[in-house]
This record gives sequence, structure tokens and C-alpha cells, in this order.
Amino acid sequence: MAVLLYRLGRLSFRRRGRVLALWLLLLALLGGGAIAFSAPATTEFSIPGTESQQALDSLAREFPQAGGATGTIIVAAPEGEKLTPAAVAPVVAEAAEVPGVLAAIDPFQARALSPDGRYALLQVQFDSVADSVTDAQRESFTEAGASAEGLRVEHGGEIMRGAPEIGSTEIIGVGVAALVLVLTFGSLVAAGMTLLNALVGVAAGMAGLFSLSSIVELTSTAPILALMLGLAVGIDYALFITSRYRQYLADGMDGEEAAGRAAGTAGSAVVFAGATVVIALAGLAVAGVPFLTVMGLAAAATVALAVLVSLTLLPAVLGFAGVRVLPRARRTQDSAPSSTGTGTAFGFRWGRIVARLHVPVLLVGVVGLGALALPVQDMRLALPDASTEAAGSPNREAYDLTTEGFGEGFNGRLVAVVSAADAQATAQAAKEATALISDTDGVLAVAAPQLNERGTTALLAVIPKTGPTAAATEDTVHAIRDRVAGVQGADIALTGVTAVGIDVSEKLAAALPVYLLLVVGLSVLLLMLVFRSVLVPLKAALGFLLTIGATFGITVAIFQEGHLSQLVGLDTPGPLVSFLPILLIGILFGLAMDYEVFLVSRMREDFVHGTEARQAVISGVGHNARVVTAAAIIMTAVFGGFVFMHDPVIKSIGFALAIGVLIDAFVVRMALVPAVMHLLGRAAWWLPRTVDRVLPDLDIEGERLNQAIPEQLPETELVKS
Repeated sequence: MAVLLYRLGRLSFRRRGRVLALWLLLLALLGGGAIAFSAPATTEFSIPGTESQQALDSLAREFPQAGGATGTIIVAAPEGEKLTPAAVAPVVAEAAEVPGVLAAIDPFQARALSPDGRYALLQVQFDSVADSVTDAQRESFTEAGASAEGLRVEHGGEIMRGAPEIGSTEIIGVGVAALVLVLTFGSLVAAGMTLLNALVGVAAGMAGLFSLSSIVELTSTAPILALMLGLAVGIDYALFITSRYRQYLADGMDGEEAAGRAAGTAGSAVVFAGATVVIALAGLAVAGVPFLTVMGLAAAATVALAVLVSLTLLPAVLGFAGVRVLPRARRTQDSAPSSTGTGTAFGFRWGRIVARLHVPVLLVGVVGLGALALPVQDMRLALPDASTEAAGSPNREAYDLTTEGFGEGFNGRLVAVVSAADAQATAQAAKEATALISDTDGVLAVAAPQLNERGTTALLAVIPKTGPTAAATEDTVHAIRDRVAGVQGADIALTGVTAVGIDVSEKLAAALPVYLLLVVGLSVLLLMLVFRSVLVPLKAALGFLLTIGATFGITVAIFQEGHLSQLVGLDTPGPLVSFLPILLIGILFGLAMDYEVFLVSRMREDFVHGTEARQAVISGVGHNARVVTAAAIIMTAVFGGFVFMHDPVIKSIGFALAIGVLIDAFVVRMALVPAVMHLLGRAAWWLPRTVDRVLPDLDIEGERLNQAIPEQLPETELVKS
């Protein structure tokens, strides 16, 4: 591996003009494909094999007129007054004239009035799904009722939920990353080159993603996750290789040799670090949820591109930069060597402190992270609703006004779909189901059954007493499903926001053990190949459990329980989004293994080259502390930039990833890992002889590379290697 990447690094450095031209050509082709073939991202998703999806499929098949998007208009009279049919009629008429609207139901005919007569709910049915509703239609919808004098009119419903957009807030993370790179390298050229390298990888990944969007349906969060991860790992990988390149330049090597060596050593670590991230993300497919599979594969492809860019384009760009990647004071051959290798840098001092206090460090770290994980026991999962949207947004205003007039249950209506062989059986089953549901605890009301044209499918609208994300509503959903299961001669499926959230959570919970076994198992085997050790991969996995526990604990405390929620701009706490646990575990595991590989690969490298085991731990921390610290700050800044987005789902994902990276890098990898490695000593590198003979030697520490160069390794083209 090291020899192959050494040759690739030298080839890219030597043929830098061609390499740069190839990447620019690829970027142009992908960009053209994105412009020509991109399709809008969708906010819809399916959950195959669940009851709620069965109900939705039945509606689409048997009730096509009810398969389109819905909007809600809530009208309120001034305090102390009542609404009249004449006052509401113009609002109904204007809503009915919105392009694409099939029907706007008069609340006086539907009896959708509050008990005091002050509030009215107007249901609007569109002929297409929410993703197909145009901005012009949406604008026309929001203008319905604008002329109603003296009345408050708010517009909500699924057509008002747009896809989250990438805005200026993400630039904050990039700006922080640029500042950290300048402080780390002491060179604007090195910082700009590293950042540019990462941006090229992200641009190629995003362009490729949008080029395929007409073939593969992209969820609205998939491009954002790909951007988030692509930026973070792209900068980190370039930072790691560039740091090693600068070290070799400072040791007196010429540029081409330094680029080859950096690619052969640090590049090997980048390959395996990237592989763990790709495995963790691609493994999301085992959940069997299409939108999660697309998110994982899209992000995995972007990470793989970041690795490829770092191994090919980066050495080429290093060739153009020359010695300008070094601080101005160190660009001459007779300048003093860097202190990073002398043992006086902070990383070496920190390594000695951890070595001396390894037992207290372990105790404090484990107990502290365990305490932070305590809120996890109260974690609740659901799909987000309008109650968690930003205060003042149209959907939030409509939600709050509906709650004020009718109660929270009207914001989370459930739908029971009853299907039977003929009209008579359907009518009988619908009547029986209506009685059972009406008598269920937590149900406020059940509307009269609506039958399709053939009479074989009935739709029952169910109003719960509590809001869509309330624990009581979840109990109500389970109770309804248990009660209607006894109805004979018909299939009855319950759907709605709460029901879908329950089904997603249960499906993902069932897939989580398989996912962990697959991803953690493959990654442990990969790390065993990399480090030729049994204990190092196991330690890495156990350290990750501490990271994920503390991360979930802090996220629950802020986003669900509301502690310090104002710091992240969260207006209303609520349950975490259903797919956050499995998504967070997959991403953080891959990133945690990144830092593990970066840090421990240098320990392994020094140990293999003859350094005593415990001294190799100090040396590994000393050489890589600055890089790992900078990488963690950069990654935290990139993820943290997404906390400023208005979308609560993206906000929670960005926050959880940012806090998880901080915990894993600074507490687990920079403190607990060297403490455990010092405690284990030489035993850390133990590998049974039988396993040692079976495992291939990938040589990421460059032992064979040192033997082969400079005399024995000919400067052949890569294809001859």
C-alpha cells in the first residue's frame, strides 16, 4: 500500500499539469451533467413494510383524489366575536381558485368550527403531491384570505413545508476552517491550497450527485449531508497529508520525494480512515429505508471522492506551491528545523502528561462521559412537525393558531384506511372500526367514513386529544391498532404523522443491531489489518461507545428537554427525529475511526521503526496532536455552521455531529486513547501468530517503503507498480 501510494504521489507531483487538467475536465463534465440532468430533491419518503406505508399506498391506489398534498387555512375572528358563513365564504372561494386545487371544503358545511364559533378550519386538497406544488401555487395559496378584513388568516399544511436550502450560514464553518488552517500552517498558501483541494472534491461530489438526481430520487437532506461530510473530511484529509509533506520538506527532502513520502505514509492512513467512513455510511442501507439508503450512499460517494482528490490532486497542487507551503521563515535550506519533532512542542508535553497521569485520566474521562450520557434513558423519537419550526414561520403560526382554537390534536390527525372485498363488507367494517376507535382512550373524535367510488375502501379521519409528537398520542396509535385488529373481513391500516414516526422508529430500531454488527465488525477487521493488533481496534470501538453515549445525552438534554436550547436557536424542544440515532452512529463511527487512524498510525509507525512502545505513544501524540486538534476544530466548525439553519432536523444533525467530534477528538482520542495505550504498553500491538499469518501486511507505516527507497525503488510509472 505505502509503495503504491508513494508512486502515485510522485507521479501526481511530476505530472501536476496533466493531473490538474484532468480534475478540471472532470469537474466541468460533472457540472454540465448537474445542469442538464438535475431534478428537484423530494421531501417525500416511503417506509416499505410498515402499516402506515400500507395505508398510504392504499390511499394512492383506491383514493387518488386524496393522494395529493393538503393545505390548511385557519381563520380566527377577533376576541369575543364569532365567525359567520358570509365572512368565511370569500376565503373558501379564493382557496378553491388556487391553481391545482381540487377542493376547498367550507368549514361550516364540514362543521370544522371551534365550540365558541371563533375559529374555523378550512381543508384544501391539491391534485399533486407536495413536491410538485410550484412556488406560484404556494404563493397563491398563501394569498387566499388576504382580503378578509378583521379576520386573522394563517396558512399551513404539508404544502408549506419546503426543502431545506443551503444558505450563507454554512460559510461560517468554512471561514473558521480557513482561519484554523492559517494558524496551523503559518502559511496562507498552505491554508488556501488545503481548503481549495477540499472544495474541489466537494464540488465534484455534489455535481455528480445532482447529475444522478433524475435517475435516483434524492431526499432534501441527502445533498446537505453530502456537503457537510464532504467539506469536513476533505479538509481533514488534505490537512493530514499536507502536514506530513511539510515535515518532509523541513527534513531536507526535495518536493517530489516529500510528496511521495507523504502520500505513502499519511496517504495510507487517509485511505483507511476514508474506508471506515464509507463503510459506516454505505452500511445505512441495511435499515431498508430508501431515503436513508440514498443519504448514506450519497455521503459515502462524496467521502470517497475526497480521498481520491487528496491522493491525486493534492500532490499536484503541492507541486505548484513548492516551498511556499512552509512559513516564510522556514523556506530556506539553512533554516532551523521545526520544533514538532524535537519533543518541545505542546503535543509532546501533552503526551507526557497523559502518560504520567494515565490512570486518573482514564477514570475522569470514563466517569465524565458516562455522566453526560444519563439523559439518553429518556430519549424519545418522532418525525418533526410544525410545532418545532421557527417561531414566526407560516407553518408554526398556523400550528399555534389551530392549537389555540381547537387543541393540539387537530394538528396531528390520523387516518384509518379500511379495505374489504365489496361495498357491503367495507361499510360494515368501517362502522365497526368507527365505534372501536371512538371508544379508544386519547381519541377526541372520528369523522364519518368517506368511501371511494366503488365503495371498497373507506377513509376515517381520527382526531387525537394530544399533539402529534406527544407520548400520549403514540399510546393512542398503539391502542387504536390493537383494537381494530379484531375487525373481521377487512384490512385496516392507520397512518398519519405520529403513526409514520412510530413505524420509522421501530423499523430503524430493529435494523440497528444488524447495522452495528456489520459496520463495527467490518471496521474492527479493517483496523486489525491496519494496525496488526487485536486490542487497538477493540479499544477504538469501546471508545466510540463513550462518544456516542455522551453525544446522545447532550443532544437529548438540549433538543428534547430544552436545557440551553436558546444557544442553538431552538424555539420549541421536542423529540429527536426518528432517523437521527442510526445516522449519527454511522457518521460519528466513521469520523471517530478517522482520528483513531491518524493518531495511532503514527504510534504504530514509530513502534515498527524501533521506538519503545510507551515512547511511541508519546511520539504519536506529539507529532499528530496539532493536526488532530486542527482537524477536529475544522470539522466542528463545518458541522456547527449547519446549526444556524432554520430546519430543526438539519439543526439537530449538525449540532450532534459537532459535539460528537469535539468529544471524540479531544476526550476520547487525545486523552483516553494514549492513556490506554500507555497502560497496555507493548501488549497493545499483540496479534496471535495464526492471525498474523493469515492477515495481509498492508504496510501503512511504510516499513517496506523505507527499505525500497531511494536506491531500490525505480521511478517508474504507476501502471508498472
